[in-house]
Amino acid sequence: MEARGKKFTMRQRQVVELIAAGCSNEEIGRRLGVSPRTAKAHSDALRRKLGVTKRRQIPAAYRLMTGHDPLAELPAALGVTARTLTLAPDPDQALAMW
Repeated sequence: MEARGKKFTMRQRQVVELIAAGCSNEEIGRRLGVSPRTAKAHSDALRRKLGVTKRRQIPAAYRLMTGHDPLAELPAALGVTARTLTLAPDPDQALAMW
């Protein structure tokens, strides 16, 4: 992905998505199979590349720069499948289901 001359690797995109999901460096490391220190290094590199000073600014800056919402892939980034909610047509039927 390229935006204003900046390219983001697949790993950087994964880190952005996990930061957007609220994961700590320890959680990012566990999910990506790297050390927390390596996860922090990815975060620091992203901060420099995106021109922000705080880790929590990374997802918003990434979205502004690329137009891609890092939360759009949240279920995949967290390693879960998306679930759909099925609503019962009427309240009586919903009670019958329980």
